Amino acid sequence: MTTEFNGLELKLLRQFNELSLDDLGTKLDCTRQYLHKVETGQTLPNDQFIEKVANYFNVPHSFFTQLKSVLQEDQIHFRSNRTAKVSFKQIVIARGEYIKRLTEYLDSKLRLPKYDINNSDDDLVAHDPIIEYIAEQCRDKWGLGLGPISNMVRLCETHGIIVTTFPSVSKEVDALSLATKRPVFVRNEAKESICRQRFDLAHELGHLVLHDGIVTGDRLTESQANHFASALLIPQVMMRTHFPTWYKNGRYNWSKLSEFKQTWKVSKAAILYRAKQLGLLTSEQYTSGVIYLKKTGEGINEKEDHLIPMEKPELLQACFILLAKKKIFAEDIAAALEINVNFLENLVGLDIPRKPTILKIVEEAT
Repeated sequence: MTTEFNGLELKLLRQFNELSLDDLGTKLDCTRQYLHKVETGQTLPNDQFIEKVANYFNVPHSFFTQLKSVLQEDQIHFRSNRTAKVSFKQIVIARGEYIKRLTEYLDSKLRLPKYDINNSDDDLVAHDPIIEYIAEQCRDKWGLGLGPISNMVRLCETHGIIVTTFPSVSKEVDALSLATKRPVFVRNEAKESICRQRFDLAHELGHLVLHDGIVTGDRLTESQANHFASALLIPQVMMRTHFPTWYKNGRYNWSKLSEFKQTWKVSKAAILYRAKQLGLLTSEQYTSGVIYLKKTGEGINEKEDHLIPMEKPELLQACFILLAKKKIFAEDIAAALEINVNFLENLVGLDIPRKPTILKIVEEAT
């Protein structure tokens, strides 16, 4: 019988692969109760079990003996529906843990952009005027001026944040941010609207700025992050200036609002909420606008969404290209993380340069 086995590594691997205890138990021919005891350290598995589970997941035996620090609750910020299943949140957390390990490896090999987003130490952050002020200060520090933010992904990456995505058919969890030495934002590709994806990134930035060391997910912290996102995406001075162009004499000019949306790359629903937030719309006026959007079938996906270009992460891809130039390929990165190449590419959603074959080396030499 083995003397070392880290059950948490098995749990993370199972959750990453979206398997329940029952699912994995069936595949390994053991009970869910036994797996639970192994994962929680109540039972030390024998060598035969380790051989079986390592073969199933195609990882080395050493994968289950590594002792690495794991994300703590106050380091994980979710943007999720309140009805999101716990199991789905666990899948996303597992993905976040492996992304964190990958970024630690990348930092050891490359000089990535410096993370330079400061946390707010204002004890009055719960007050709306303070959040508006903090968002304005961030815009000033990041050199954004008062205009639209052209690319939210690039803004995050420029300031040292790793942005990646996870493929899913579920919209239960919109995004996840990890408040680690080098923060990571993980977006859900199931959300099709680029405007909503941009808002998610601004929301996660809000958590980093406002909620350092605070467990989030409750109504208050989510509301604060939403307020920060709104203020970052559309400064109040610009909102107040342009508001009369699309709302006048108690009437919406939806054509002008559509133009405003495409300029600022913020959904019409979020624009309406921002106007209400600043007292430009009453609750009744705001509600009438929301009802109109629902009646026209724009409650979730709005008709201009396809006109706004998608924003793809660029930093991770650039890292893999640079590593390949250093003769560090997908196989080397996977080996360092004690996983396989398919696992690695699934994790980042990218094709990573592989080691050249003998034939290719010969072709390049001739």
